[in-house]
Amino acid sequence: MTQSPRLTTKESQTTKRQQSASMLLLATALDTTWRAFLPTIGGTFLGIGIDHQFNIAPVGTIVCMIVGAALSALLITLQIRGVRKSK
Repeated sequence: MTQSPRLTTKESQTTKRQQSASMLLLATALDTTWRAFLPTIGGTFLGIGIDHQFNIAPVGTIVCMIVGAALSALLITLQIRGVRKSK
């Protein structure tokens, strides 16, 4: 008779850890992505709206893009601090 290809307990735990690490990495990447792009893109559209509303083009767009980029940097910095604390 042949034996079934079962994993030992140690091999099973290693496989689960690798899968967990992969999922954690993917989740962190997705979390970082929205933090990087949403404030910048949102600031751009908000600035365009302000420009049209008050007829001050391109001042509103530039200011809101800069604020959005700064907010993105702040959110990513806070995320990195949180990840370092959890280790």
